[in-house]
Amino acid sequence: MTVPRVRPLLGGIRTWAGMTLVACVIVVLVTGLLFKGETGPDGFDTAVDSPVITFFRVHDGFLGWFVLPGSLIPAIAISAAIAAGCLIARRPNGAVLAVIAVPAAAGLDDGLLKHLFHRTYLGVLSFPSGHTTSVAGMTATLAILLLVPPQQARTRAVRVAVVATACLITVMVALGVIALRFHYFTDTVAGAAVGAGTVLGLALLLDLATDAFDRPSTGPPGSPGSAQEPGAASHTSVTSAIEDR
Repeated sequence: MTVPRVRPLLGGIRTWAGMTLVACVIVVLVTGLLFKGETGPDGFDTAVDSPVITFFRVHDGFLGWFVLPGSLIPAIAISAAIAAGCLIARRPNGAVLAVIAVPAAAGLDDGLLKHLFHRTYLGVLSFPSGHTTSVAGMTATLAILLLVPPQQARTRAVRVAVVATACLITVMVALGVIALRFHYFTDTVAGAAVGAGTVLGLALLLDLATDAFDRPSTGPPGSPGSAQEPGAASHTSVTSAIEDR
């Protein structure tokens, strides 16, 4: 019995994903070191945060809704919905990514980075922003699942719209935590980098695990455990052509 091969998460963009992961790490480390131990905003944060706080001061009734997608219960619900969709689409590695992405990123924030850099806002550890980390992690997960080829051409508009909406929600959450004076702007930048970087790192690891699991053992052609059974190559080509339509 042949076990169907699991479709990789990153496919042909692993190099790009690795470079983006490195960039995310650099952003977090540089901003963290720049603001380590700080108890107030620098000039750049003040220039960005003050207009946001002033603008939303007269619309503060909406701010609770702005930050809601990055809160614990909504993040769990959204992640579970993404995982369920992956299981329906027979993408078990995508389901695993959706389930572990937000807890891993949040754990990195709360268990390491906030204590390592110890930047505070009104006496509370603020770097990186946990709300922004969570929602950026979910957005990055959706981007990998919905935009990395191969994808069905007829669903392209819907897939792009879903990811674009998730990006807008990420910006909304970042604005909300700034306006509520939970975080500085640079906290949200670092939070987005942690969320996206964590998802990319996990996706790379899951793809490596998938490769290891799917790697065929050597043996005579056509024998059990051989590199490829007769007709497998043509079947794979046909399947790929169908998926690209």
